[in-house]
Amino acid sequence: MTEHPTSHEGRQPFAARPQERTRPRQEAAHAPRPAGGGVPAQPPAPVAQPAPPSSVPPVPPVPASPPGAGSTTAATAAPAGAPQDPTGVARREGDRLRFVGAATRRIARGIDLDEIVLGLCRATVPTFSDAILVYLRDPLPVGDERPVAPFVLRLRRTDRLRLTDEDTDGALLTATQMPVLSPQTDLPAAELCEVQAGGALAEVLRGVRPVFGDSAAARAALPELLGDGKSVPTGHRAILAPLRGRRRVIGAAIFLRRPDRPAFEPNDLLVAAQLATHTALGIDKAVLYGREAYIADELQRTMLPDSLPQPTGVRLASRYLPAAETARVGGDWYDAIPLPGSRVALVVGDVMGHSMTSAAIMGQLRTTAQTLAGLDLPPQEVLHHLDEQAQRLGTDRMATCMYAVYDPVSHRITIANAGHPPPILLHLGGRAEVLRVPPGAPIGVGGVDFEAVELDAPAGATLLLYTDGLVESRLRDVWTGIEQLRERLAATAQLTGPDHSPPLEALCDDVLDMLGPGDRDDDIALLAARFHGIAPSDVAYWFLEPEEQAPGRARRLARRALARWGLEEELSDSVELLVSEVVTNAVRYAERPVTLRLLRTDVLRCEVGDDSPQLPRQRRARDTDEGGRGLFLVNRLARRWGATRLSTGKVVWFELPTR
Repeated sequence: MTEHPTSHEGRQPFAARPQERTRPRQEAAHAPRPAGGGVPAQPPAPVAQPAPPSSVPPVPPVPASPPGAGSTTAATAAPAGAPQDPTGVARREGDRLRFVGAATRRIARGIDLDEIVLGLCRATVPTFSDAILVYLRDPLPVGDERPVAPFVLRLRRTDRLRLTDEDTDGALLTATQMPVLSPQTDLPAAELCEVQAGGALAEVLRGVRPVFGDSAAARAALPELLGDGKSVPTGHRAILAPLRGRRRVIGAAIFLRRPDRPAFEPNDLLVAAQLATHTALGIDKAVLYGREAYIADELQRTMLPDSLPQPTGVRLASRYLPAAETARVGGDWYDAIPLPGSRVALVVGDVMGHSMTSAAIMGQLRTTAQTLAGLDLPPQEVLHHLDEQAQRLGTDRMATCMYAVYDPVSHRITIANAGHPPPILLHLGGRAEVLRVPPGAPIGVGGVDFEAVELDAPAGATLLLYTDGLVESRLRDVWTGIEQLRERLAATAQLTGPDHSPPLEALCDDVLDMLGPGDRDDDIALLAARFHGIAPSDVAYWFLEPEEQAPGRARRLARRALARWGLEEELSDSVELLVSEVVTNAVRYAERPVTLRLLRTDVLRCEVGDDSPQLPRQRRARDTDEGGRGLFLVNRLARRWGATRLSTGKVVWFELPTR
């Protein structure tokens, strides 16, 4: 239901306002008549020295036009055959044009599908009609897509004039007095309508032009559209207007008037055609905009990780905010990449701009960073190769990036920077520290060396990597924003006390809350890492000479470590078997000492490294083969396993669950 608007485009027609029929004749003489189609007239210019209201009798009510008639109010007042006043006709046509202009502006203000359809309903009810039904194709075709069969119309929205006590003199409305629209819960119109090929409704829609409800074409088409056994109630006037977009009909609209309103005129068909055309073109644009927004969302979602890994000894949390709802794609990204030796690479980058091009470049750089991380290159080498890749993409492809590698065993972190804002380390006691990292030049400059620094990463500390959209805006410079961020982190940590770190997810939310109005000028990517590390007592590490006795020695060393951790009875047999198979394979190809490391966390992880770059591949051994079954056993008994190439060789690892 709609309330009567107060603007010109929503003013109630003269014929529907009985309370105004008792105005003095002198006022009625100066007031412009409404358009015959129910379009309101503009307020007249003030008249000098009007006559006293009490000096003239009231104007009698204007009789309503008969159903289906095309006569105007002026025509009913004039004798038959009398010429119409050219001034009055011109005034009514001017009112009609002003209404069309106001209505189309209201429709054009909508940016999405619902806003456009709502604009049509609010612009026409009650000024042009007492009720409206809007049907749209289901599903709506997008752009040049071929519409699916069958041709189905769905009732998208309805609206009707809400009659007041003044309209009915306090009497309750009967079923015949109500418009065809009832409340949304008991609509007499069917929600779905399948347009039959060659049927009456298909012919009207193919013709594109609006038709009167009492025409032969509409009398046959309306029952098909409204549903079996349903039609326009007796005495109501209707216009059926197809909604045609750029290439095809996408729906239909029904405009309805009560019997006490003047009938639709032939010129009202032109009004309905204008409203239908503007609405259909707006819907076409809204559907295209929705598809572009969907593509942008999907592109951004696929460019960023769906979920962060949870490697051993560190917990991760992230946030991403676009610059605006209308620009949901940008060049900011973050990533966490597990590395051999239970290490993890933390990456945050920012490509200049926040457009589709920036997002595409970001995706290529992120993929390159993942590939380089898989080669276990030092952070400065990763940035060097990213710089070369950016230059291959174009001379104007600039980006900043922060690349850090955390080792939970040594409790150290190695960081290299390429023109990115410095990270902040929040210590367990509540002290927030801006890390001193060489700034470096942005990626894409070319010919610049990058420098890495190695810093302590104590247990309980939190490392915060972010893009400049978090700390820089039109209201503050980047260093002011960094200082505000540092103070915010310190204040948040003090709330949890000196012996407890703040919850990681809540900490990320609190950081974003520091953004005020006007601070969202750029995309924001945030990556937080809480360091727990691995205690030295949970690590066992050995060097094994590449000789025949190495597998037996590896089994004995593993058994002793399991006994020290209380896992001998639980995992001894499985660990000894798998360690023997992996070490045997490493000794076969290694020329330098083989490394064996056991890590006890929530799982037992075994890592065997050698200097051979050739990665093992699982294959099914033939019956006559003497070997080739080691990795088959590892795959069957271990919860997870893998092999990673290093700059000095490779590492083969597997994990077993502990109770």
